[in-house]
Amino acid sequence: MTSSKLTILKEVLTQKKSEIASSMTEDEFFNLFASEQILKDFELSYDELNDGIVEGGSDGGIDAIYSFINGELLEEDTDYTGLKKEIVIDLIIIQSKNTNGFAEEPMNKFISSAQDLLNLSNDLNSLKATYKKELRKKIELFRNAYLRLASKFPKLNISYYYAALASDLHPNVERKVPQLQNVINTQISDSNITFSFIGIEELLSLARKKPVRVKALNIEGTPINTRDGGYIALVSLTNYYDFIAENNKLIKAFFDANVRDYQGKIEVNQAISDSLKNPNNEDFWWLNNGVTITATNATLASQSLTIEDPQIVNGLQSSHELFYHFSTGGNRDDSRKIMVRVIKPIDEKSRLKIIKATNSQTSVPIASLRATDEIHLNIEDYFLSQGLYYDRRKNYYKNLGKPAEQIISIPYLSQIITSIALREPNNSRARPSTLIKNDEEYKRIFSKEYDVDIYAKGVLLQKQVEKALKKYSPELTTSEIGDLKFYVSMFIVADTLKKLAYFPNDIKSIDLALISPEKINQAIVIVKEIYDSLGGTNKVAKSQDFVTSIFGKLGEIIAEHKELLKQQSLASKANNGTN
Repeated sequence: MTSSKLTILKEVLTQKKSEIASSMTEDEFFNLFASEQILKDFELSYDELNDGIVEGGSDGGIDAIYSFINGELLEEDTDYTGLKKEIVIDLIIIQSKNTNGFAEEPMNKFISSAQDLLNLSNDLNSLKATYKKELRKKIELFRNAYLRLASKFPKLNISYYYAALASDLHPNVERKVPQLQNVINTQISDSNITFSFIGIEELLSLARKKPVRVKALNIEGTPINTRDGGYIALVSLTNYYDFIAENNKLIKAFFDANVRDYQGKIEVNQAISDSLKNPNNEDFWWLNNGVTITATNATLASQSLTIEDPQIVNGLQSSHELFYHFSTGGNRDDSRKIMVRVIKPIDEKSRLKIIKATNSQTSVPIASLRATDEIHLNIEDYFLSQGLYYDRRKNYYKNLGKPAEQIISIPYLSQIITSIALREPNNSRARPSTLIKNDEEYKRIFSKEYDVDIYAKGVLLQKQVEKALKKYSPELTTSEIGDLKFYVSMFIVADTLKKLAYFPNDIKSIDLALISPEKINQAIVIVKEIYDSLGGTNKVAKSQDFVTSIFGKLGEIIAEHKELLKQQSLASKANNGTN
C-alpha cells in the first residue's frame, strides 16, 4: 500500500510541477509543494510562499521559514504597533527533503540552528559565516516582532515540520525531537513547541484538502427571503462561529481579500469583546450591525442555509472577535444571536459595489477596498489577453491551478509600477506590502490616466529581468536579486526611452521584443557595480542614494547617446554637402 501511495504522490508532484512551476527543479518544487500544503490554512499566495523559501547552502537545515501575527503573514513593512491584546505569534520552520526517508542529519541541523538563531541574545551579524543572509533576515523579522511585542505578553507558537517522501520513522530520528524542544526551551522558555514529520500519507492528505467553498449556516426562526435569492436571518452566535471555523481554525478563504486584513480600531474590537464576555439583557444583534455575506448561490432547507462560495464582506471585526471568543473557551450555551445578510450579486461589478457600500458607513479605510476599483477589473481583463492572471481576488487563479509564474499579485504589480513608472525602486524594495495603503500613493500607481498596456509591459519586462538575474554569472544570492531587480527594470526603461524624466504612459512606446538579453545583462552589470560601490546591502537597496547614483549613470549614458546622435547628424550633413 505504501508503494502505491508513493507512486500516486510522485505522479501528483510531476503533474503539479508541469502545471504551475515547470521551470523549477524537482527539489525546488518539492520544497514549494510541501510548504504550500503545510501552510494551506494560512491561504498564502505563491509570491508569499516563495518569499519564505531560504533553501541552499548555509541554511541551517531550514528550507522555508514564515512568521505570522494573529494569522497574518509578517513582512518587512508590517505595522504591528497598534496591537494591544491577545496577540498570537507563529514561527513556522520547514525542512523539505525530496528523499525516501527521514534522516538524523537534518534533525541535527535543526538542533544546531535553533541553538544559534533562537538565542535572542546572539548577534545575528556574528553568524554571517554560518547562516545565509536570507535566513538571518527572516529570523531578524521574527525576533524584532517578538521582542517589540514582549510587553504585551504574546502567545508564541514555534512549529517545526520535516517533510519527505517517507513512510517509516526510525527511533534514532524521532528521539531527536525532545532534544530540539529542550534547546528551544532554554532559549525561549514560554513558547509552545510542536514538531511534525510530514511523510507520504500526510502530504497526500494535505494535497487532497480543498478550500471550503460550500457550507451550511444554521439559522433561527424564519428568514426574510428576498426576490433576488438572498436572505436576512438571525443566527445564534455559536452557529455563526461553527460556520466561520473549521477544526477550531478561522476559514480565511471566507473573508473577502479586499477587506480581510483590516482589524479595525482597538476600542471597537474591545467593545465587541466586552459584549461577548459580559452578556446582559440586550441581545447581541441589538447592539451590532451584523454581517454581510455575498454568495454565488444560497438555498434554504428547514433551518439551514447552504451557501456557495461565501465571502464575508462586512462585519469582519465582529467575526474575528466571535471566533476568538469561542475558540478560546467562550460559553457555547450563549443563546444570543447575530444578524446575517446573504446577498447573491448578479455579477462581479455588482459584488464590488456591495463591498464598497456595506463598508462606507464603517471605519474601514479606503485603502482596504482598493481591489474593488474598476481599474483592477480592466487590468485583469487585459492581462488575460496577455497570458497573465491578475490576482485581484487573492488566490483565485492559484486555486484554479494556473502557473505560478503567470499569477500577478496586486502588491507585486504595485512594486513594478512604482519602480518603472514612478522611478522609485527604493520604495518598491522597502515597502513591498504597504505601497497602496496611502490614498495619494495609490492614485499615483493605479491612475485612470495610465494606459492599461503599461501594467502588462511592466510585468513582462520585470519577469525577463528576474530570469536574467537568476542566470547571471557570477551567481547572485536571493537577497541580491531582491535588492537589484526593480532598479534594473527602471534602468532599462529609462535607457530605452533615453529620458531621465519620462511619463508613465511613455512606457507604452517600448517594444519589448527589442530588449535583448545582452541589453538586460548590460543593465545588471551597471546596476550591480553601483550597488556594490555603495556597500551592497539591504539598506543600500532601500536608500535614495542608490536611486540618485543610478540616475547619475543614466545621465552620462543618455548624454553620450545624444552626443553620438549629434555627431552622426553633423557627419550626415557634411556628407550631403559634398555630394
